[in-house]
Amino acid sequence: MTGQAGPSRARPLWLAGALGVLAVSMVAGLLGGAADMSPWQVVLQAVDWLPFVRVDSGLTPVEQGLLYELRLPRVLVAAVVGGLLALAGAGYQGVFRNPLADPYLLGAAAGAGLAATFAIVALPAVAGGIPVAAFIGAVGGVLLAYTLGNTAGRSGGTATLVLAGVAVTSFLTAIQTFVQQFKVEELQRIYSWILGDVGGGWDQFWLVLPYAVVAAVLLLLHGRMLDVLSVGDEEAVSLGVAAARVRLVVLLAASLATAAAVAVSGLIGFVGIVVPHVVRRLAGGSYRIVLPLSLLGGAAFLVLADLVARTVLAPAELPIGVVTMFVGAPFFVGVLRMTRRAET
Repeated sequence: MTGQAGPSRARPLWLAGALGVLAVSMVAGLLGGAADMSPWQVVLQAVDWLPFVRVDSGLTPVEQGLLYELRLPRVLVAAVVGGLLALAGAGYQGVFRNPLADPYLLGAAAGAGLAATFAIVALPAVAGGIPVAAFIGAVGGVLLAYTLGNTAGRSGGTATLVLAGVAVTSFLTAIQTFVQQFKVEELQRIYSWILGDVGGGWDQFWLVLPYAVVAAVLLLLHGRMLDVLSVGDEEAVSLGVAAARVRLVVLLAASLATAAAVAVSGLIGFVGIVVPHVVRRLAGGSYRIVLPLSLLGGAAFLVLADLVARTVLAPAELPIGVVTMFVGAPFFVGVLRMTRRAET
């Protein structure tokens, strides 16, 4: 009981710290750009946007418009997408009991990308068609990778599922490239979307928000049950947990989170591996703390990654997916080495 009480008492402190990091990263994201604004002016302007609050930030109307119409929606979209991808990664890792599970590596992102590309090419006039198609593709990609991993053999360890996911991702990406050729005039839009982009404005934010809320609530509510599943299905059933139902709900919720993120931002890799692993190293392995911290940490991580993407080659802009790959690829190699060492 003492071991459980310690993490429970520390949970509010971790959550408060994560919220603080997210707030600082969002202010930094609002500051990034050619227009020179002080942090204090940005904070005051953010307070002025609150309902029933009026504060003079000292910004000109042009600067206020720049902040509200361009920077704020970009920061919010980056925060929502980063939080969803990290939360989905933690959810997949809990469902498959595999520390290498990730939306990008499991085929979920590739499946969502293929389905979204097909929606862009074949159903451009259907309102809301991209998120729905992306969800179907994400679920299909994960199920295909999981089935392939099981068929390949049970003795491959944690790497088997990842290898199956890589194979599925490569196959679905090849199909996606083929589909793109039927809509040559949309290639620029599709390619920029594939490399990751969170600059879609308020329309993209309001598009992703309802899906994000549903997916996040479902995943956060299953933290305790994922802790029970981590000890094994038989033990979980003996404790009254319907293991199959929990796995299905978490799988669908994580796929919905992935699909929503991919639909508005494109393919942004490795967030679902980097953030949950850092959270586990710092705060422990209980999903009751891993899930909410992954949500907040993923949001902060992608906001900062977008800030780097906007400023490192200014006035040019680096695709945000390139930044996350620079961070995530070596991190993934390290996690893979630690996992293989633990298995042997």
